[in-house]
Amino acid sequence: MVHETGYYDLLGVQPSATMDEIKKAYRKLALKYHPDKNPSEGERFKHISQAYEVLSDAQKRDLYDQGGEQAIKEGGMNEGSPTDIFNMFFGGGGRMQRERRGKNVVHQLGVTLEEIYLGTTRKLGLQKNVICEKCEGYGGKKGALEKCSSCKGKGVQIKVQQIGPGMIQQIQSMCAECQGQGEKFNSKDRCKNCNGHKVHRKKKILEVHIDKGMKDGQKITFHGEGDQEPGLEPGDVIIVLDQKEHSVFQRNGDDLMTKMNIKLVEALCGFKRSITTLDNRQLIINSPPGQVIKHGDLKCVQNEGMPIYRDPYEKGQLFVQFQVEFPEKHWLPEHLMYQLERLLPARDDVMITDDMEEVDLIEADVQSQQRNYSREAYEEDDENPRGGVQCQTQ
Repeated sequence: MVHETGYYDLLGVQPSATMDEIKKAYRKLALKYHPDKNPSEGERFKHISQAYEVLSDAQKRDLYDQGGEQAIKEGGMNEGSPTDIFNMFFGGGGRMQRERRGKNVVHQLGVTLEEIYLGTTRKLGLQKNVICEKCEGYGGKKGALEKCSSCKGKGVQIKVQQIGPGMIQQIQSMCAECQGQGEKFNSKDRCKNCNGHKVHRKKKILEVHIDKGMKDGQKITFHGEGDQEPGLEPGDVIIVLDQKEHSVFQRNGDDLMTKMNIKLVEALCGFKRSITTLDNRQLIINSPPGQVIKHGDLKCVQNEGMPIYRDPYEKGQLFVQFQVEFPEKHWLPEHLMYQLERLLPARDDVMITDDMEEVDLIEADVQSQQRNYSREAYEEDDENPRGGVQCQTQ
């Protein structure tokens, strides 16, 4: 049974509340009563933070449930400041939290397939904020900071506007005069190098080392090379590789794919063809006589694909897809067809009977068929059947 409920009442939760409910209640109240937003509610913010510090710790909460606030005092609880508790909860650099970090910066870097195959180093120039060397990130003459007159040191401004009869709305925004700092320098005390902004823009050249076998979308991280800001650990610069399309090869993981057009005589009687690799070597593709290559056949060459990332002496496979080019019609005089037929595998004979009807094949009009499909997409007429492929009139 709970001895007293004062801390629970401060957070507006029941003694049976879960840890998530306690965290949610504290977040809402802490944001509402933080001294930066409500300077007159400093004491209330302190009590709220103390209540959360006890109830968010399982041992302290059990001690409080059994003996109340007196048991907490007798137990020797080390009270942290309300601001520390707030920062610990919201990731603001409290004593038990990591230092706050700036945002990461992401850049895309276009690379060719050759660069990923061979490995290379690219130089990338970027603009970043660096802490002003002249004022060491202070912004002006030390000791000359004054409370901002526009926001009275709060860092925010509240505007009231009427949105209807008897209805008003409060809008809170960052103070433009002091950029939310609550303090600012007079123009005469402001750092002339950074104009009081504490940082200035500077060009940084990064050397991006692209290792053999890296993949499209792979990230290269430069730790701590992001924008600098006083009191913050700089974020990272993250380079994302964007592989460009290649005119000959397509990549699939560690393998490469290419297409090769061969003539019918090569498909039937063998051939030798050359392929220029990504490192400008010449590979001779050999298909011996008698090994027939069919249209669409896929063959591979071992260890001629992409280098394996971090194991570049091993490579994937090179796949070659063959496309057989057939000769145009009437390429051979009709009186020689018989000789060719004798050399080719025998055709299948068809038994023709009187009840069969013999027809001729003509060229299909593909463009006309496409126009029919486009027209039918806009017409809905269930009574008329859809037409098939149109034949060219002769």
